Amino acid sequence: MSTFDIISFTSADKLAEVAARQWLSEIASANVRTDPFCVALSGGRIAREFFSAAAGLGKGKPSAFTAVHFFWSDERCVPPEDPESNFALAQEFLLGPLSIPEDQIHRIRGEEPPKAAADEAQSEVMRIVPTRSKGQPVLDLVFLGMGEDGHVASLFPEEPEELMRNEAVYRPVLASKPPPHRITMDYPAIAAARQVWVLASGAGKEQVLRGALGPGGKTPLTRVLKMRSHTKIFTDIPLEIPPQGFSQSKK
Repeated sequence: MSTFDIISFTSADKLAEVAARQWLSEIASANVRTDPFCVALSGGRIAREFFSAAAGLGKGKPSAFTAVHFFWSDERCVPPEDPESNFALAQEFLLGPLSIPEDQIHRIRGEEPPKAAADEAQSEVMRIVPTRSKGQPVLDLVFLGMGEDGHVASLFPEEPEELMRNEAVYRPVLASKPPPHRITMDYPAIAAARQVWVLASGAGKEQVLRGALGPGGKTPLTRVLKMRSHTKIFTDIPLEIPPQGFSQSKK
């Protein structure tokens, strides 16, 4: 049975701070392992605040990220220095401030042709991340944002069913919003992760979030929730009447 926890906040700043603190706690708990902690980062408006909060906390713990390998849940098909690049955002506010070594950073090469970039990203994640029986990598944590239309990563509504049944780890997509050409982690890889944390922030998203969480939801976020046994949703979006069947805490 699929379950999800909603952790509610009164502001984006508080959401970013708590999510960052919990992430560092997860990393610290994993430091007793011999294998790396593998995370997929996302973009979106809340990402800058989340990255800044994590970098601020991490600066006081110089060894915290030594075993963390960074991947991405999606990327725009733009050069790595482009303002639209999810990598550029992470580099400026998280990776650069923490001086993360290059060999721990596995960006999606958005400057290459989309199919080649997706194939290369898939080869890289399969090289480092342990796989399960169905051949999907098992990342320790995948971060997702949520758009006004309920999209997560670069998985958009109204995709043909045959695309949603794809078993690739990464695939090119033609998005319904600019920039149109993107690379996304696909549903099976997101579903296979040990943990998925959705950072859903921003005014005007209450209706789509409530719809995604309801039993009749049809958004990409709904599909992710149904494919997983448990997902965490951090949000500053007010849900005055909680949808049925989930646990909620407020910060």
